[in-house]
Amino acid sequence: MLTFSEAQLTAWITPMLWPFLRVLGLFTTAPVFSSRALPVRARIGLAFVIALCAQGVLPPAPAIGVDSPLALGALVQQAGIGMAIGFAARLILAAVELAGELAGLQMGLNYASFFDPINNTQASAVSRFFGTLATLLFVVVNGHLAVLMAVIKSFEVFPIGGGLMDALMRVRVHELGAELFASALWIALPMVGLLLFVNLVLGIISRVAPQMNIYAIGFPVTLTAGMAAMAWVLPTLESPLLGLIDRMLGGFVGGR
Repeated sequence: MLTFSEAQLTAWITPMLWPFLRVLGLFTTAPVFSSRALPVRARIGLAFVIALCAQGVLPPAPAIGVDSPLALGALVQQAGIGMAIGFAARLILAAVELAGELAGLQMGLNYASFFDPINNTQASAVSRFFGTLATLLFVVVNGHLAVLMAVIKSFEVFPIGGGLMDALMRVRVHELGAELFASALWIALPMVGLLLFVNLVLGIISRVAPQMNIYAIGFPVTLTAGMAAMAWVLPTLESPLLGLIDRMLGGFVGGR
């Protein structure tokens, strides 16, 4: 009769279990992978396949029994690090969406908002347009592969069995919010600057020629200038997006 000991089962299961949990945590927050259009069963199956294919490059995992007191801490660590990587990747697209929100505010199009059923949020038209383009560009520049590579490389920087809070402090997740606002302002700066100049010119015209109905011509002029600024900025969006990917995910692969 073929029998297996508990130590043998632990040695077979744990090398797959912990990477599977970390990748599954990534899929709950990362862009593209966390979309509602991707079924939950597909995410679980894809996480298992990635964990299985990564076995050849992962460092040796400690044998932590499933019924061991250390198992709960390891589970929290894997899920937390995976979710942190996905959150950092989500901030990349959020920075571009925030830039679109700022541009739409200057253009006067923030009232054109609608409910996004995929992300379950209320978004303006310009912000959603920027977010959709950023998502497509994120896939084109292989950002989804960079996220998967980051979660695989994170096993070398944050090995299994370490503390979750120590890992988050080393990555400085609390500083990613500052990166979000700074990057969004840099992306939106040309559009906001041009629209500010247009509004300044319209203000001068309204003072020089008060008989002119500035409200009748102000919105078309602002909208046209905003569209021209968007056409100027969008072709150069690849460079800041790549820089954001490098900064947001660099801490998880030992880059900073």
